[in-house]
Amino acid sequence: MPRDSSATKARLLDAAFSEFAAYGIAGARVDRIAESAGANKRLIYAYFGNKEQLFDEVLLRAMTAGAESVPFDVHDLPGYAGAIFDHLVARPDLMRLRLWKLLERPSVTGIEPDAFRHKAAEVAEAQRRGEVAQEMEPADLLTLVLAAAQAWFWAAEGVDPQEVSQSWSSQRLALHRSAVVEAARRMIEPKTAAE
Repeated sequence: MPRDSSATKARLLDAAFSEFAAYGIAGARVDRIAESAGANKRLIYAYFGNKEQLFDEVLLRAMTAGAESVPFDVHDLPGYAGAIFDHLVARPDLMRLRLWKLLERPSVTGIEPDAFRHKAAEVAEAQRRGEVAQEMEPADLLTLVLAAAQAWFWAAEGVDPQEVSQSWSSQRLALHRSAVVEAARRMIEPKTAAE
């Protein structure tokens, strides 16, 4: 019976996601990834090249899945920020993976710059239509909306990002989410003529 290489690749990517989120690239071990995936470690090199390329593939897969799970909506940026917050509550390991990328692979680009430029262009168009505040550059406004959505995961001192949903009560989680949405709403709200 032939082996299912796509299933093996998926298992390796899932195992690598967990390993990289926990240990970063330098601390990740190919043996642990292969063992966790129930695969031969040589397959990692055959399918992905080296550990850095595997990390890049894991990150690309995570970013693509995130974009599909939380579609960008320039007409509801506060709702978009809230949806990102919800996604990160459900998958706090994404923040750890992103941090490892910033620390260990800062110059490697992929899906992120293109996706960001596309979103910023939509914000610019919404600004031209007067639907969104015009006082900031589109990229700055989008960055701040994204930062608001992620703020609690970066700044929650004493809270393990892996256990955010268990660390916060449902009431506290609702308050954090409400603050994220309100901050985004205030940032994007166009000024009235009286202001």
